[in-house]
Amino acid sequence: MQHKWAVTTPHSTDFDALAKVWEASVRATHDFLPDSYIVLLRQLVRDQYLDAVMLICCKDPISKRIAGFAGVAAGKVEMLFIHPDYRGQGVGKFLLMFAISELNAELLDVNEQNPQATGFYLKQGFEVIGRSEKDGMGHPYPLLHLRYKRPARA
Repeated sequence: MQHKWAVTTPHSTDFDALAKVWEASVRATHDFLPDSYIVLLRQLVRDQYLDAVMLICCKDPISKRIAGFAGVAAGKVEMLFIHPDYRGQGVGKFLLMFAISELNAELLDVNEQNPQATGFYLKQGFEVIGRSEKDGMGHPYPLLHLRYKRPARA
């Protein structure tokens, strides 16, 4: 069922729910990460990373559950995670386009080992501009650095 999504700003009282969305999304798409690393990252997401970005989210209009969220800092989409129950319903595209148009985000990193996410970002108009062998914590999970290709102005 297609929803008409709206962006809201979550509060710190939503951090547990956001961390649960993050974990469900990661477990559905990051099969290359060991469980112990996901558990470690979940705690960092909950206790540090969510506070470090401007957060936006979409909630299911009926259940009021958080369907997905994004975090932006300094022109970069630092996080974009969609609960598996809401994948394919336009939440990710909606949040990403809001981050670009309203929060001036034009950069992001994506795990190279997550081809679904890489394909999604390329389809939305991003291009690969670089690569790192390790993730932000120094682990051997390569990142692709992407930049949004703004449409030519008429």
